[in-house]
Amino acid sequence: MAIRTTFDKDLDHLKELLVEMVNLSKTAVEKSVQSLAHQDIKLAEQIIQDDQKINDLEEQIDSIIIQLIAQQQPVASDLRAIIAGLKISSDIERIGDLAVNIAKSTIHIGDGPLIKPIVDIPKMAEKALDMLNNVIKAYIEKDINLAIQTAKADDEVDELYGKIIKELLELMPSNPNSINQITQLAFISRHIERVADHTTNMAEHIIYMVKAKKVDLNA
Repeated sequence: MAIRTTFDKDLDHLKELLVEMVNLSKTAVEKSVQSLAHQDIKLAEQIIQDDQKINDLEEQIDSIIIQLIAQQQPVASDLRAIIAGLKISSDIERIGDLAVNIAKSTIHIGDGPLIKPIVDIPKMAEKALDMLNNVIKAYIEKDINLAIQTAKADDEVDELYGKIIKELLELMPSNPNSINQITQLAFISRHIERVADHTTNMAEHIIYMVKAKKVDLNA
């Protein structure tokens, strides 16, 4: 019983760290899009510096998982929870990296006049971050229905991404001097679209954790 209590406590700690990691990554994406919209170079630079906090949390999670596997000899369902936590932390870390990439593109764009108002990119980011909020809730509550519904929202992000890219491509021929900015805005849009993809991956990990079933929610 004492071993089980220790295991449950460690697993709860793992969940707490994952939630903290999600919150940091979510904030990083929010601030990176904000830095773009306001062309705030200092904020973009701060996002890049703060990414180390997310990386440190991933290392903590890795250490806990190694300890759980080595010392607790988890049964099948527990092992799936541990593996899911490992995979989810990897996806969250990648989301933090994507926020850094957005910040770097913002720095490349600089503070010159923008070729178009930054409207659809924040909308896409909001949808992607709503997915992230829901998927971590699904993880904590082991709610596979919420995980599936969250993944379905990826279609909305993809649709908005396609719209943005189309508009940017149409701007290229008549704005040859703004090719760098257009390219960076396309990169940023792609990074946000990837946030939603990683969130969909997380939904798949949750279903595997609960049902011991691998599914492809990107199909």
